[in-house]
Amino acid sequence: MLPTSLPLLPTPIRFGTDGWRGILGVDITLERFLVVAAAAAEELAYRAPKYCKSKTIIIGYDRRFLAREFAEVVAAAVSACELDPLLSETVVPTPACSWSVVQRKALGALVVTASHNPPHWLGLKIKGPFGGSVEGDFTKAVELRLSTGVVRHPSVVKIKSFDCRQEHLDGLKKKFDISRLAQGLEAMNLKVIVDPMHGSAAGCISDLFQDKGSDLIEEIRNSRDPLFGGYPPEPLAPYLNDLTKKVEAFKHSGEKVLGLVFDGDGDRIAAVDETGKFCSTQLLMPLLIDHLARVKNLSGSIIKTVSGSDLMRFVGEGLSREVFEMPVGFKYIASTMLSSNVLIGGEESGGIGFGIHLPERDALFAALLVLEAIVEGGQPLGERIQALQREYGGSSEFDRIDLKLENMNKKNKIETFLKENPPSEVAGKKVKEVTRVDGLKLRFGNSYWLMFRFSGTEPLLRIYCEAPTPTEVQEVLVWAKEFVLSL
Repeated sequence: MLPTSLPLLPTPIRFGTDGWRGILGVDITLERFLVVAAAAAEELAYRAPKYCKSKTIIIGYDRRFLAREFAEVVAAAVSACELDPLLSETVVPTPACSWSVVQRKALGALVVTASHNPPHWLGLKIKGPFGGSVEGDFTKAVELRLSTGVVRHPSVVKIKSFDCRQEHLDGLKKKFDISRLAQGLEAMNLKVIVDPMHGSAAGCISDLFQDKGSDLIEEIRNSRDPLFGGYPPEPLAPYLNDLTKKVEAFKHSGEKVLGLVFDGDGDRIAAVDETGKFCSTQLLMPLLIDHLARVKNLSGSIIKTVSGSDLMRFVGEGLSREVFEMPVGFKYIASTMLSSNVLIGGEESGGIGFGIHLPERDALFAALLVLEAIVEGGQPLGERIQALQREYGGSSEFDRIDLKLENMNKKNKIETFLKENPPSEVAGKKVKEVTRVDGLKLRFGNSYWLMFRFSGTEPLLRIYCEAPTPTEVQEVLVWAKEFVLSL
């Protein structure tokens, strides 16, 4: 729900795992946005690889309040840096900007979005010339530029625009046989319900299937609502009541259905299977690994974040693929995708990238690949996932809670305590292994673990758990929450 109170003072400009975000009107103002956009543009130009002779920077924006107006400010800031801003004509999923960067051989992209954050937030994502998020050393350099206090005044010039959204959709059409997918879904009598959560991916799947089985696709919550119904546009089960009810209604009528969910800026995906069960990337990734490695016989390793399900590893290793575990944050996956042959890389929170596409999360590409996997297997999503679990083992039960802490001092105190005193027993279960790839992960057995991970920019603790049963998941999460609050 929307907060009852807001902070009165802005926080310092600091970049998180993917961009700079904050509360509109408090952390995010036109003046601050102007200097951040200029610093980011100058850093893109400074770091331009030798092969990149372009001065173009793609500019996109989502459906949030004032996003278009802030995008025009970004364009003015880019122009002031003696670079060429190219503004999307309309609201666009963030991955579309990355796609256009690669297709047009541009310097990079600046996207006005707060992604999956609450409605009162706004932010800026920076994409490099390779078509993915820039790394931490880049954003630290931007912060250093900001610390100099040098401000470029925006230029009053006519900004060029283009149809970034359609450019991306045309690219996806070339990578998938949409007619075959439509025929396959029709043969299975499987209807697809798309929930873009009022975000910028609205209408994209319907447009892709236009004239090729549009009666198979139904979209809900596809109108623009800057308040996103009062909830964060994040593909998590508590925010998907409308979709779940819709799937349940079809289930009771005897029809097969699949629900697909996209976050606010269209780079994260989740699903609801034919039984009404929520399927995050903890379950979608294993399906896609199987499809790409076994069915399509494509080469490459598999990257999962430390919060990813064990089922990802079991399927990958079962198909003789190397599986690497990394910290949370897609930038770590993207960096590896640029330097080695990666089949697929994904994170628990919904972001998936593919070696055959972009070093970037693209929920529309992932959605089409999910449909392709389902059509190829001739089984709805839930049945396919259960088949994978029977073959490779692994739990399907996972949940996470985001715990707001009093302040940053409290967060730092708890973080230090856990680092120095990791629990040896959790809810009566002995800890067999401690991992510190990112935060603190305590393992009790296969597909049975608890993980604490603190935000670097706000007093927030994310607590993750995978376990054999839903009851055990909740037992561990309740224990973890009570343990933390007692410190």
